[in-house]
Amino acid sequence: MYRVLLADDEGIMLESLKSIITSNFGTECELAMAKTGRAVVELAETFRPDIAFMDIQMPGINGIQAIREIRKFNTTTKFIIITAYDKFDYAKEAIALGVVDYLTKPVRRQVVVETLERAMRAIDEERKKRSDNLKIQERLETVIPIVENGFVNSMLLQEDGGASDLTYYKTLLDLTNEYAYVVLIQFGLPGEDGVLTTPVGMSVKMQSCYPECRNICKEFFPCIVGPIMTNRIVLVVPCDADTQEYGERIRIIELARNLMRKLGRMSAGGMDARFRAGIGKPYRMEELKLSYREAYRALSQSTSSVAHVDDLPVRGEYVGNYPGETERQLFALVGKGDWLGARQRANEFFDWMVRNYYDDRSDIQLKVLEFVIWAERDAFMKGGIGQYAFHERRDYMSAVLGCSDYRELREWFLGKLEEVCRKVATKREEQSESVISKAKAYIDENFVKDLSLDEVSRYVNISPYYFSKLFKEEAGENFIEYLTRVRIAQAKELLRDSSLSIKEICVRCGYSDPNYFSRIFKKQEDVTPSEYRERL
Repeated sequence: MYRVLLADDEGIMLESLKSIITSNFGTECELAMAKTGRAVVELAETFRPDIAFMDIQMPGINGIQAIREIRKFNTTTKFIIITAYDKFDYAKEAIALGVVDYLTKPVRRQVVVETLERAMRAIDEERKKRSDNLKIQERLETVIPIVENGFVNSMLLQEDGGASDLTYYKTLLDLTNEYAYVVLIQFGLPGEDGVLTTPVGMSVKMQSCYPECRNICKEFFPCIVGPIMTNRIVLVVPCDADTQEYGERIRIIELARNLMRKLGRMSAGGMDARFRAGIGKPYRMEELKLSYREAYRALSQSTSSVAHVDDLPVRGEYVGNYPGETERQLFALVGKGDWLGARQRANEFFDWMVRNYYDDRSDIQLKVLEFVIWAERDAFMKGGIGQYAFHERRDYMSAVLGCSDYRELREWFLGKLEEVCRKVATKREEQSESVISKAKAYIDENFVKDLSLDEVSRYVNISPYYFSKLFKEEAGENFIEYLTRVRIAQAKELLRDSSLSIKEICVRCGYSDPNYFSRIFKKQEDVTPSEYRERL
């Protein structure tokens, strides 16, 4: 079926064209007719013609002007000009507007038929091309996710890191980058301490939203999207280098935060899930496992919606096969320097060994030794233990073998873990205090400038979001509150000098607007700067 629009101010011409088309093409054509340029434009908006026979000279808007207006909302119509005016200017403008034929009156029946057939063939070709493209697109929409899932599984699950399949997948996915990093998305219902719960149930619900989730992820990152694995989705983001400058890292974090917000809005309709993301550093494609482990580590060590591994101390994650959750929690607590929590988990694990393997004394001794060495190694790798001398453990074996019973072995086990926890806690406090002290010193020296959170976080080399959180935790107030307090303290000192005007003091304290300065001062001190000076 072809929709054909006939436009001519002569009724005889319209009827003649209608008769020719009906007699030669029958029901293949649906016809509509108009006699003025305005009527043609209005009719074209609703009729959406495939082909239009257009007379140039019509009342009001002429045919060329009508074509120009129709082209604004319909670029596919095939226009055929029929006119009694064989003017070069008209023909030239018609060609510029994409008119397929230019016929002068009187027009023979056979010419009308042949011209219409050519236009139909052109339309058929375009329709076939669109149909073929849609079929290809549909196939790609089905195949590409499968290929991407295979790529992610190959890179993360195979022994060789997918190196054997890498060339194959790079060809299929048209990958030219040598490096990539992982953004690991986790979803679930919010629980205590930022932990996302009900992973299996949420995974089932997420399956129906996966195509939409996949499309949203690709809006923010030029990424390869992996399958849903329990309550996680892996994004592999190709890049050109194995390093990330500070500015690039901040940009990636902001993109991830915006992505989490949009995914949260997507789930509000039914799942009501919360989304978090951990981000690893870039590595060669063959080493993508390392970035995945870092992304997982960033998720595990932070309760923030987005965490980049470079913003957190590096820690290992070790999972056993027996009371795996107890073991995982034990080393997570040791990694935080939380001795009270670690002691509870250590006792639980020790009780489990004694209860299930009481007669296997040597195995229990070996496991105790393994855990202590493991904990010390973990703390060393994340910077919790400053020195790691070769001979420091020379008495460990004899101490473990020398325990007369499980009570002594437990005491030795707990004592060593407590030493590690104390060192880690002390180191964490020193690191946090060092960063915040450095930031405060920078603020104290530069408060006169137009200081921003971004500038100070760049100075201490931490992302703004994480710096803001750390500053609040360590300083007991947020960045703006501290900056304001420093500025107002300086203002109070300057107000003692009666030779300085309020405007001068305002500028010397980092404010450009005296009115704003006065409002902030009053909010802090309950009096205006002038009233404060009078009290002095």
